[in-house]
Amino acid sequence: MSIIEDLLTDARGRMGKSVESTRHEFGSVRTGRASPALLDRINVDYYGTSTPLKQLATISAPEARLLTIQAYDKSSIKQIEKAILESDVGLTPSNDGSIIRLSIPELTEERRKELVKVVRHIAEEGRVAIRNIRRDCMHDLRELKEAGEAGADDEHRAESELQKLTDERVHELDAVLKAKEAEILEV
Repeated sequence: MSIIEDLLTDARGRMGKSVESTRHEFGSVRTGRASPALLDRINVDYYGTSTPLKQLATISAPEARLLTIQAYDKSSIKQIEKAILESDVGLTPSNDGSIIRLSIPELTEERRKELVKVVRHIAEEGRVAIRNIRRDCMHDLRELKEAGEAGADDEHRAESELQKLTDERVHELDAVLKAKEAEILEV
């Protein structure tokens, strides 16, 4: 019995991580509001090394439509600007020699619809990851039954428990998706 519980506990943990990972991915999708998480994926060429922007500067959102980036090393400002311009965030930096400002424009209706598609794709990847975890766990349960380490009743109970867990995680993911879509479509 404890092997089955271990499998279910492992699946529960991995599914939880999939939901968290998807939630984190959502953070890097631009909405109408300024959020330092928008710049999480940006890496800067800092003295020949690709370094995450958040390790080179303080990123803050002093206003709803403005991000400020204050570099720890003033000589890296040009590299930071270049990295932002080359990234896929679609923002143009302006600097005054010490602080880089990124003003976040209003999203057009067309752009909002594109972003909703992007978010739905990210959510679908999360659902697929959850279903893959379920599939792997089901496979392990069948192997246990075939090896004689678990009875058919135990396997059936564990499978229904696993299905319930999968449905809960997918539902949780859908709720996060719905909130993100509402945030993007909010004018």
